Amino acid sequence: MLYSDKTLVCAECGQQFTFTASEQQFYASKGFTNEPRRCPTCRANRKQERGSGGGRSSSGPRQMYAIVCANCGREAEVPFEPRQGRPVYCNDCYSRERAAGGSSRM
Repeated sequence: MLYSDKTLVCAECGQQFTFTASEQQFYASKGFTNEPRRCPTCRANRKQERGSGGGRSSSGPRQMYAIVCANCGREAEVPFEPRQGRPVYCNDCYSRERAAGGSSRM
């Protein structure tokens, strides 16, 4: 398919930008069906705001919760708040439980 440059309007800043033929070809090769909605500057700003956290918001370090492993009794930290009445395992015991098929739900 032959592509030609298109002029688009940024949904964020309202400025016109060019969606080049090579960019269109790249989008098509990746299977993208939608044209970009933001100009390169706004896309870069948005990417910068999100940070390099792999999609997670960059709100700082993840909150960890201190626990006592229900299996071995060792102290450990987990990235979720434990619920009352549910067993919580340290990383080693959790890995062993998962490898064994984990009959009890964690």
